[in-house]
Order: sequence, then C-alpha cells, then structure tokens
Amino acid sequence: MISWFEKHNKLSWIVTIVIAIIIFYLSSLIFPPRPPGGFPWKSIAYHFYAFLFLEAFLLISITRGKKKDLIFLAIMIAIVYAVSDEIHQLFVPTRAFTISDILTDFAGILFATLIYSLKFLNIKKSVNEVYDES
Repeated sequence: MISWFEKHNKLSWIVTIVIAIIIFYLSSLIFPPRPPGGFPWKSIAYHFYAFLFLEAFLLISITRGKKKDLIFLAIMIAIVYAVSDEIHQLFVPTRAFTISDILTDFAGILFATLIYSLKFLNIKKSVNEVYDES
C-alpha cells in the first residue's frame, strides 16, 4: 500500500494536505471544558494518530520511497505544523496551547518515522543479501 502511494505522488500529497486541513478544522472547533479529574484518553489518541498519519503521508510524499535524506525535512515540517496548531488554539475559545499536546504530536511523528524508516533498512538489507549470495 505504501509503495502504491509512493508511485502516485500527487495523490499522496492530496491526502497529506487533506489530513492537515482536517487537523486545522478540528482545532478550530469549540468544545465544552473537560470535567476535572480523569485521564484525557480521547485527546491523547487524537493527537497521536492525527500526527502519525500526517507524518506518514509527509514521509511518503517527500521521500517517494527513495530519498531517505529527506526524512528529517518531513519531521521538521510536522513539528512546525504541530506547534502552529497549538498556537492557533490560543485564538479559539475553550482551547489552549499545551505542551502535553505537542509532546503527544511529537510521539506520533516519531513513531511514524520509525516505522517508515524500517522500510529503508529492509531495502538495504535485501540488497546486501543479494550481493552476499553471489
């Protein structure tokens, strides 16, 4: 599935932009304040998975499965977007800038990067195995 999106780069960019728009839209919504106490599972899951998918599609779109030296660029774009998303929430009633949200976003970004980077390691390992067998 990933290689399909790498081959259809325009579509992967469209998905990336749609995910960014959805994140911005959801950050613009006004929610009632959370009751005190309890653990914010929904918020953590949303931040983690939203930025996991954003980073995954950024990686696919930017590297196209070939340019592993651009992985850092994808990470930086996602981090800047996460911080700008929190700044944007300063201007939305009942929303706030929180470091914990940025850290959760960052965890999703790093997890997506780790999983995608394994693809490059597997390609390198496969090529080395072919040369070792000959």
